Amino acid sequence: MNLALWIITGVLAAAYFFGGGGKLVLSKQKIAATGPSAAWTEDWSAGGIKAIGALEVLAGVGLVLPAVLDIAPVLVPLAAIGLMIIMVGAAIVRFRRREFKLMAVDLVYLALLAFVVWGRLVAEPFTG
Repeated sequence: MNLALWIITGVLAAAYFFGGGGKLVLSKQKIAATGPSAAWTEDWSAGGIKAIGALEVLAGVGLVLPAVLDIAPVLVPLAAIGLMIIMVGAAIVRFRRREFKLMAVDLVYLALLAFVVWGRLVAEPFTG
């Protein structure tokens, strides 16, 4: 179970770190030009997109760094909870835009994050 949690957490951390980093370094227009999955950018200001990117980068780092460094590993499930809040918002935006297939992807991320929260708080918590 611990290995599965580490693998899923690592993959999620990389996805959010690089996805959020892209939102930080690319302009709103370049993000929107990446394809239909980025149509949500029409509903957000450039500053809002940068803020989402910053939160994703910080939470992505928070998914692994506290546990790796053994400094306040309780931050791992808290970072996952923060990302769950972002993904609920993303799913709501997708629902409002009637992008149901893309909303399903958001819900998969939400489920994986919930697994990490459960795993690190209940099944395999970090103990000192």
